[in-house]
Amino acid sequence: MCFADIQTIGGSEMEITSPSNSKLKYVVRLRTCRERETSGEMIVEGYRECRRALDNAYRPRAIFHCPALYLKNEHEDGLVEECRRLGAEVYTCSRACFEKIAYKERPDGLLMVGPHVSIKLDALKLPENALVIVTEAIEKPGNLGTILRSADAAHVSAVIVCDRTTDIHNPNVVRASTGTMFSVPIVEATSEEALAFLRARGFRILAASPHAEKLHFEEDLTGNIAIALGAEQYGLTAKWMDGADLRVRIPMLGLADSLNVSAAATILVFEAVRQRIAAGIAKVPPAEPWHGEGVLDK
Repeated sequence: MCFADIQTIGGSEMEITSPSNSKLKYVVRLRTCRERETSGEMIVEGYRECRRALDNAYRPRAIFHCPALYLKNEHEDGLVEECRRLGAEVYTCSRACFEKIAYKERPDGLLMVGPHVSIKLDALKLPENALVIVTEAIEKPGNLGTILRSADAAHVSAVIVCDRTTDIHNPNVVRASTGTMFSVPIVEATSEEALAFLRARGFRILAASPHAEKLHFEEDLTGNIAIALGAEQYGLTAKWMDGADLRVRIPMLGLADSLNVSAAATILVFEAVRQRIAAGIAKVPPAEPWHGEGVLDK
């Protein structure tokens, strides 16, 4: 079953005032991996997340909105109208109805339903001097979402998710990525498929290990580079460690002997960015104008 399979009363646009509405029940079911896998659909909640999805050519099948919950400092009405022009079904919800489907603790009155975004490995097109992130068996959706956020910031060419244990389309992945998951090509593959794909295209594979001799900034990270990241508890398997061309460690100067996988990803990928800027491969964007507010959690 997918969204279009559920009968709509009153056409493609309606007001929902009953929490027992079948559309709402379906959205609630999309919180589960099983329903997402069966339907091929996902939830995108929040103005920023929805805005970034639309800006990256995402086409929702429906949008639920609650004007009573709008933050009033964004362009919510314009976003809803844009979804309507794209052919999405539009549903206006009472506060109680929207709070039933909301995933965020403090909902802002916007939630889209649409198709999955991951692509097949053979559909992935990569540029020259590509920088790719590979994740192996990442367990926590928040970590995967944060890695995607760093991937977007570093203009990574793709994120290849291998042997996944968390669902790419989990609402927590969308939330942790702040919607940037729609700007980075995401591929699902087995480790064997990913290794063969990267080898065939001349990639050097980098793996981080506390036992490596070289520090992460001592290796050349220009050219075609794939940064491989392992599961939170056990790290990379022998398959990736043995297949790595570059083995590095991040210097740990305190009591901790390792970093959270998303923090390690950010450090490694931005060392690659630094080197690419120094080599003239990447350009430094202009600084954003200062408006008096913080920038880390915008």
